[in-house]
Amino acid sequence: MLTLAGTLLAGVVFGIALAAPPGPMNAIIAEESVVRGWAAGFWAGLGAMLADVLFFVLVLAGVVTVIDQYPAIRPALYLVGGVLMCYFAVGAIEEARAATSFTDGGTTTAKGFRKTFVLSLTNPYQIGFWLTVGVGLLQPGSLDVFAHVPAIDSALAGTLVVQTGSPALLLGFFSGIAVWIVAYPAGLVAAGRRVDALAPTIATLSAVVLAGFGALFLGIGALSFL
Repeated sequence: MLTLAGTLLAGVVFGIALAAPPGPMNAIIAEESVVRGWAAGFWAGLGAMLADVLFFVLVLAGVVTVIDQYPAIRPALYLVGGVLMCYFAVGAIEEARAATSFTDGGTTTAKGFRKTFVLSLTNPYQIGFWLTVGVGLLQPGSLDVFAHVPAIDSALAGTLVVQTGSPALLLGFFSGIAVWIVAYPAGLVAAGRRVDALAPTIATLSAVVLAGFGALFLGIGALSFL
């Protein structure tokens, strides 16, 4: 069994590992960071993190489990999430056309925050996490951390098993997400200052990622109703 400090550190690793893989949220954080600066990227990350905190509270209250009682909710969420991602992809394309180089505008905008917060609330994958792994984090037992991390689950499964139901694990988990939303935009901004072409390139890649996930979600949602 891990010590209190070990459990806290494992939670941090878990939070970073879940926040880091490429996806719609990181695409928006990247776009905001290279186009508007670190503060905008941080606020975009904070929107996704706040949604996780909200899901955590709803899990505590037992509200999120209502989704399992109504099968039609998840397909509807796929459709809504898919439409939103495609809409944001169009915005990212416009940003890519307008951004000729990195400019740290120094202006804090809530646009990225609203994007990630709304997308997170309609993201079936994120909701699915809190309905399964998230519930497990609250109950006494054990958790194979890397078994629930995309892309590396099979490679590192079984290497980090922690005791769940511990406040230290939950504190570490959200601390890990916080570390990511601070460090990720900072790294992009540092790179953007050195490479002028990074801003339009990142904005274009963000559009591609959002459009790809949007099409995927729309396809899954539509097939679910057939």
